[in-house]
Amino acid sequence: MSRLAKLLASQGKSTVRELDAIDLHTHVYLPRYMDLLRARSDVPMVRSGIGGERLIILPAEQQQMEQQSLTTPGISAGRPIGREYWDVTNKIRYMDRHGIRTSVLSLANPWLDFLPLKEQIHQATLLNNDMETLCQDSNGRFLAFGVVPQDSTTAVKEVQRVASELPHIRGVILSTAGLNGKGLDDPEMLEFYRAVDRAGLTIFLHPHYGVGNEHYCKYGHALFLALGFTFETTVAVSQLVLSGLLDQVPDTLRLLLAHSGGTLPFLAGRLDSCVEHDAAIAQRLQHAPSVYLKRFYYDAVAYHEPALQCLIDFVGADKIVFGTDHPFFPPAKDKESEELSELDWRSTLSNYEIMANMTKEVQSAMLRDNAKKLMDI
Repeated sequence: MSRLAKLLASQGKSTVRELDAIDLHTHVYLPRYMDLLRARSDVPMVRSGIGGERLIILPAEQQQMEQQSLTTPGISAGRPIGREYWDVTNKIRYMDRHGIRTSVLSLANPWLDFLPLKEQIHQATLLNNDMETLCQDSNGRFLAFGVVPQDSTTAVKEVQRVASELPHIRGVILSTAGLNGKGLDDPEMLEFYRAVDRAGLTIFLHPHYGVGNEHYCKYGHALFLALGFTFETTVAVSQLVLSGLLDQVPDTLRLLLAHSGGTLPFLAGRLDSCVEHDAAIAQRLQHAPSVYLKRFYYDAVAYHEPALQCLIDFVGADKIVFGTDHPFFPPAKDKESEELSELDWRSTLSNYEIMANMTKEVQSAMLRDNAKKLMDI
């Protein structure tokens, strides 16, 4: 019996289409946002090349683009993008094929930090309104995370507006670089965290540009995504924990970490030990770092059973939610005419398969039950 068949049998299902999962890590580039990126001549931007458009969001990718012509076969500058990035009917077909009942959509990085503040405020309002309309028209298939301007005062105002006026938006996606790149540990973040908690929303922490990028340029975008993004989450969340800010907000604050928390589940014990032997930091905190880390929720976008098991052993299955990172990591097409939404996505199926050896109760918790609790579904 295959691992996927084993999961289906455990859940009492005969096909993947029946799994009834809730996807909390799934992105969309709204048409308005795509227009914004297409109109730009500097990163982040969208450029036409061989086989269609490419998304260029990292400075190193722009350097690669300048060194290689976008009409050169095999170029790896940026990422190829197609309808699956902005066409939600395409996403629904993908969801139906892969057993996803509800997707909690989020705009993908780089969000709004490249715009002047006045334009950030304007675009956040428009994009959140667009997202609300999209969800309203989805017949219950979509909820969403909103976006906020990169200034604490205006970010708080948008959180308050979202909570009072946009019922399908259940949280906000936030760069692990914090607001305006100042970090999650910036003291100005305190009022933002409190505002989100008062509103009963969830913060989805997602890496922005990655860290250590100077080491990755020789290898396309593979190491930027595999290491740069996960290391950014690891560093940023560790800084938040060690800053002591979490002792100044209620422990009811809902934080969801992307990509299974980067390397935090694996390194939590080492972080505890190092803080214990640094008196200045240890005295600042009410608890060991791992205590704070266990308050957070984590997605199951791990692609590897030992990694997911490490996360379960660390935080417990009741703090883990299903995710796909769609529409990134698409399957290879045998024919150019094939629609990606009509193909099996290996990246998605692997996130199902790594649950195969777990109990039915753990599977159900991660596939849907924890998401219902976290997002008030």
